[in-house]
Amino acid sequence: MEAFDGCATFLSQHADEEMLHMRRLLNYLHETGTLVILGTMAAPPAMFNSLPEMFEKIYAHEQFITSKINELVHLANTEPDYSTLQFLQWYVAEQHQEEVLFKGILDKINLIGTDRQGLFFFDREIAALATIKEKAVISMMPTV
Repeated sequence: MEAFDGCATFLSQHADEEMLHMRRLLNYLHETGTLVILGTMAAPPAMFNSLPEMFEKIYAHEQFITSKINELVHLANTEPDYSTLQFLQWYVAEQHQEEVLFKGILDKINLIGTDRQGLFFFDREIAALATIKEKAVISMMPTV
Protein backbone atom coordinates (compact mmCIF):
# COMPACT_ATOMS: atom_id res chain seq x y z
CA MET A 1 0.00 0.00 0.00
CA GLU A 2 1.63 3.17 -1.16
CA ALA A 3 0.71 6.71 -2.10
CA PHE A 4 -1.86 7.19 0.65
CA ASP A 5 -0.04 10.14 2.17
CA GLY A 6 -3.24 11.62 3.57
CA CYS A 7 -4.01 8.41 5.45
CA ALA A 8 -0.43 8.24 6.73
CA THR A 9 -0.61 11.81 8.01
CA PHE A 10 -4.00 11.24 9.61
CA LEU A 11 -2.89 8.06 11.38
CA SER A 12 0.39 9.60 12.54
CA GLN A 13 -1.46 12.51 14.10
CA HIS A 14 -4.02 10.13 15.55
CA ALA A 15 -1.19 8.21 17.22
CA ASP A 16 -0.02 11.48 18.80
CA GLU A 17 -3.52 11.99 20.17
CA GLU A 18 -3.51 8.47 21.60
CA MET A 19 -0.25 9.26 23.40
CA LEU A 20 -1.96 12.23 25.05
CA HIS A 21 -4.73 9.90 26.20
CA MET A 22 -2.13 7.59 27.73
CA ARG A 23 -0.41 10.51 29.44
CA ARG A 24 -3.75 11.63 30.89
CA LEU A 25 -4.26 8.16 32.38
CA LEU A 26 -0.72 7.99 33.77
CA ASN A 27 -1.10 11.43 35.35
CA TYR A 28 -4.32 10.32 37.05
CA LEU A 29 -2.67 7.18 38.38
CA HIS A 30 0.26 9.20 39.73
CA GLU A 31 -2.16 11.66 41.37
CA THR A 32 -3.83 8.77 43.18
CA GLY A 33 -0.51 7.39 44.38
CA THR A 34 -0.73 4.28 42.24
CA LEU A 35 2.53 2.60 41.30
CA VAL A 36 2.56 2.35 37.51
CA ILE A 37 4.41 -0.58 35.98
CA LEU A 38 4.29 -0.73 32.20
CA GLY A 39 4.61 -4.18 30.72
CA THR A 40 5.43 -5.18 27.19
CA MET A 41 2.93 -5.15 24.38
CA ALA A 42 2.99 -6.84 21.02
CA ALA A 43 3.61 -4.44 18.18
CA PRO A 44 0.55 -3.65 16.10
CA PRO A 45 0.44 -4.93 12.54
CA ALA A 46 2.40 -2.74 10.14
CA MET A 47 1.70 -4.41 6.80
CA PHE A 48 -1.71 -4.61 5.18
CA ASN A 49 -2.95 -5.92 1.86
CA SER A 50 -5.39 -3.08 1.31
CA LEU A 51 -6.73 0.16 2.71
CA PRO A 52 -10.02 -1.49 3.75
CA GLU A 53 -8.14 -4.23 5.61
CA MET A 54 -6.09 -1.65 7.49
CA PHE A 55 -9.11 0.37 8.59
CA GLU A 56 -11.04 -2.81 9.48
CA LYS A 57 -8.22 -3.76 11.86
CA ILE A 58 -8.11 -0.25 13.31
CA TYR A 59 -11.87 -0.28 13.88
CA ALA A 60 -11.68 -3.74 15.50
CA HIS A 61 -8.90 -2.47 17.76
CA GLU A 62 -11.01 0.52 18.80
CA GLN A 63 -13.83 -1.89 19.69
CA PHE A 64 -11.34 -3.91 21.77
CA ILE A 65 -10.21 -0.76 23.60
CA THR A 66 -13.85 0.13 24.27
CA SER A 67 -14.38 -3.28 25.87
CA LYS A 68 -11.33 -2.74 28.11
CA ILE A 69 -12.54 0.71 29.17
CA ASN A 70 -15.96 -0.79 29.92
CA GLU A 71 -14.26 -3.38 32.14
CA LEU A 72 -12.49 -0.60 34.04
CA VAL A 73 -15.75 1.32 34.44
CA HIS A 74 -17.45 -1.80 35.76
CA LEU A 75 -14.62 -2.42 38.22
CA ALA A 76 -14.63 1.20 39.43
CA ASN A 77 -18.40 1.03 39.89
CA THR A 78 -18.36 -2.25 41.83
CA GLU A 79 -15.41 -1.31 44.10
CA PRO A 80 -16.88 1.45 44.51
CA ASP A 81 -14.29 4.02 43.40
CA TYR A 82 -16.37 6.98 42.32
CA SER A 83 -13.41 9.25 41.65
CA THR A 84 -12.02 6.79 39.13
CA LEU A 85 -15.50 6.17 37.76
CA GLN A 86 -15.84 9.91 37.12
CA PHE A 87 -12.37 10.06 35.57
CA LEU A 88 -13.16 7.16 33.23
CA GLN A 89 -16.28 8.86 31.86
CA TRP A 90 -14.04 11.00 29.66
CA TYR A 91 -12.60 7.81 28.14
CA VAL A 92 -16.07 6.36 27.61
CA ALA A 93 -17.07 9.45 25.61
CA GLU A 94 -13.74 9.52 23.77
CA GLN A 95 -14.04 5.87 22.76
CA HIS A 96 -17.53 6.47 21.45
CA GLN A 97 -16.09 9.21 19.23
CA GLU A 98 -13.25 6.93 18.12
CA GLU A 99 -15.61 4.16 17.08
CA VAL A 100 -17.89 6.58 15.24
CA LEU A 101 -14.88 8.10 13.46
CA PHE A 102 -13.35 4.83 12.29
CA LYS A 103 -16.70 3.23 11.43
CA GLY A 104 -17.43 6.28 9.26
CA ILE A 105 -14.04 6.02 7.58
CA LEU A 106 -14.53 2.32 6.97
CA ASP A 107 -18.03 2.89 5.57
CA LYS A 108 -16.66 5.47 3.10
CA ILE A 109 -13.88 3.15 1.99
CA ASN A 110 -16.35 0.32 1.49
CA LEU A 111 -18.58 2.61 -0.61
CA ILE A 112 -15.62 3.58 -2.77
CA GLY A 113 -14.45 0.01 -3.22
CA THR A 114 -11.44 -0.28 -5.51
CA ASP A 115 -12.16 2.83 -7.57
CA ARG A 116 -8.76 4.52 -7.83
CA GLN A 117 -10.18 8.00 -8.33
CA GLY A 118 -12.48 7.55 -5.35
CA LEU A 119 -9.56 6.40 -3.20
CA PHE A 120 -7.52 9.40 -4.37
CA PHE A 121 -10.24 11.81 -3.25
CA PHE A 122 -10.74 9.87 -0.02
CA ASP A 123 -7.04 10.25 0.75
CA ARG A 124 -7.31 14.00 0.18
CA GLU A 125 -10.38 14.18 2.42
CA ILE A 126 -8.69 12.32 5.26
CA ALA A 127 -5.63 14.59 4.91
CA ALA A 128 -7.95 17.55 5.51
CA LEU A 129 -9.40 15.74 8.52
CA ALA A 130 -5.84 15.27 9.81
CA THR A 131 -5.33 19.03 9.71
CA ILE A 132 -8.51 19.63 11.70
CA LYS A 133 -7.62 16.93 14.25
CA GLU A 134 -4.07 18.29 14.59
CA LYS A 135 -5.45 21.65 15.69
CA ALA A 136 -7.69 19.90 18.22
CA VAL A 137 -4.76 17.87 19.60
CA ILE A 138 -2.60 20.97 19.92
CA SER A 139 -5.37 22.68 21.88
CA MET A 140 -5.46 19.69 24.28
CA MET A 141 -1.72 19.82 24.98
CA PRO A 142 -0.67 21.31 28.31
CA THR A 143 1.00 24.69 28.14
CA VAL A 144 4.49 25.05 29.54
